[in-house]
Amino acid sequence: MFGRNKQDKLNFWSLWFTEELQIQSVLSVCCGRVRAMEASETEGRTFMQAICEKYSPENFPCRRGPGMGVVVVPSGPQGSPMKDRLNMPSVLVLNGCGISHAGEQGEISAFCAHVVELDLSHNKFQNWHEISKIVSNVPNLEFLNLSSNQLRDAALDSDCAKAFSSIRRLVLNNTQVSWDTVHTFSQEMPELEELFLCLNEYTTVTLAAMPCPTLRLLHITDNNLHDWSEVRKFGSMFPALDTLIMANNNLNSIQDSGEILRRLFPNLRSINLHNAGLNRWEDIEKLNFLPKLEEVRLQGIPLLRDYTSMERRYLTIAQYHCLVTKYGKLAPLAEIDLRPRCHAKVEVRFEDKVEQVSIRLDQTVAELKKQLRTVVQLSTNNMRLYYIDKGSAFGPDELKFSTRALYSYSIQDGDEILVVPKSK
Repeated sequence: MFGRNKQDKLNFWSLWFTEELQIQSVLSVCCGRVRAMEASETEGRTFMQAICEKYSPENFPCRRGPGMGVVVVPSGPQGSPMKDRLNMPSVLVLNGCGISHAGEQGEISAFCAHVVELDLSHNKFQNWHEISKIVSNVPNLEFLNLSSNQLRDAALDSDCAKAFSSIRRLVLNNTQVSWDTVHTFSQEMPELEELFLCLNEYTTVTLAAMPCPTLRLLHITDNNLHDWSEVRKFGSMFPALDTLIMANNNLNSIQDSGEILRRLFPNLRSINLHNAGLNRWEDIEKLNFLPKLEEVRLQGIPLLRDYTSMERRYLTIAQYHCLVTKYGKLAPLAEIDLRPRCHAKVEVRFEDKVEQVSIRLDQTVAELKKQLRTVVQLSTNNMRLYYIDKGSAFGPDELKFSTRALYSYSIQDGDEILVVPKSK
């Protein structure tokens, strides 16, 4: 009996040790192969080498049983020694790893079948075929970042682009890819929703032969698109465009009529024109013709540089024209002052004292407290402020947020500010 028990134990530990050796052997073969390939590919490393090094047992925890993590089951016979062992995430970040080649495609398929996001930015890819070998073996991939790879002269054919068909978000910042490459992708990626083309030194836009009906977001900041005749091409190329982010392009004007703008961008909800060269109110007013526009960002344009933040807010919202559209023209004798309000005369109440005070509406709550120190003889730390709108049935509204601007409370002449000392 003792002999059989001892032999059973020896058999058990022998099998366990053999399995552990097989696991390490698979990783060793994988990493050994990529090290051998590295010797012959002096211009860069392979994708599989980066995978093996980053997610090896020495650098990344192995899965030893039930628990957290994504299970990687490579292709092979049932009961493969790698099954349930590697704990690889579904989001792989391999930026700046010196990768230039794919490596063994079968191993990519085995290791990356579950991956949905892949960051390959700042590597050494110069060939779309090597990238397609990786992407074609990651069947669930939805996001791909290829920023800062040297792809200016890389040719892309439609067969190669088909490997990217499942991707919804594609980042090509600082790659200097040609518009021909962009159009090839847009034709072969039926689910493409977001495209990033920043820092690509574009001065012009080449029209596509066919529109891309799925793209909703185009991020094309930090290029050189000065002329609106280039920007308007995005309307026909991307008819479903919802968000257009083109800051730092120094766009000089918006030249189309309202009717053309309405047809070009029927679905545009948000536009970012930070640091454009717009210096005429006519250009800003034209944005009102975009039928679904909800968000406009215009920071840094020459037209608004001389205004305060509050004045920019009032002036860029077309209040008067919206009122005319909704209610019709106002009576001829009505006096209308559309200038943004800068001050209000309010009654400041403290205990049994009431004093009229003129306050600036562009200052913050904290700045108002400083102004009222001499009025109520309290320190700012011992002061609670309440705003009372005399035209409202609601009670006092405490001014709790020290950095909030007063104009956001819609304070008018004759309203009250109640000052209450903090209880000790």
